Amino acid sequence: MSAQALAWAVGGAAAVLLVWVLAVYNSLVGKRNALSNAESGVDVQLKKRFDLIPNLVSAVKGSMAHERDLLERLVEIRSQAAKAGAARRAALSEEARGAMATVFAAIEAYPQLKASANVMHLQRALAETEEQIAAARRFFNAAVTSYNDAVQSFPGSLVAGAFGFSRRDWFAAGEAERARPDADFSR
Repeated sequence: MSAQALAWAVGGAAAVLLVWVLAVYNSLVGKRNALSNAESGVDVQLKKRFDLIPNLVSAVKGSMAHERDLLERLVEIRSQAAKAGAARRAALSEEARGAMATVFAAIEAYPQLKASANVMHLQRALAETEEQIAAARRFFNAAVTSYNDAVQSFPGSLVAGAFGFSRRDWFAAGEAERARPDADFSR
């Protein structure tokens, strides 16, 4: 093989390698952006949940005097969430979800609230929001899986490591979400 042929072969191999690195890099960027989009979708749904809290509190405040501490905690959680970053807002959202479940369990003890069209509407809106949050989390976890597969699979892991792409964690249920709500109002 002549020197010129060898140079062409090395140059061709280098060009193929460069095209491959660019393709893998662009794919990783696309997956990272899809992951960010999915994360934003979860955040939008969590904000929607927090936006419903003042309506819930005002709808039940007068009738639920014994649960005033719980209602005040809901307002405090919402206030903290408005100032928090995405990770903290997700944790606060789980706390709010647990508190709202307790409020709705308490509504069962108040016939006038249980029959209120406003409270029923809020319960439906919050149930719908919870379903949308669950769907957004599933979408986020699918994006994480796709991204992690690309980052961790060989030979793409070589490009990912060279350009600082690293594994991401799935959205997991928090302790408040796993626990049963406390519906004991005998205190």
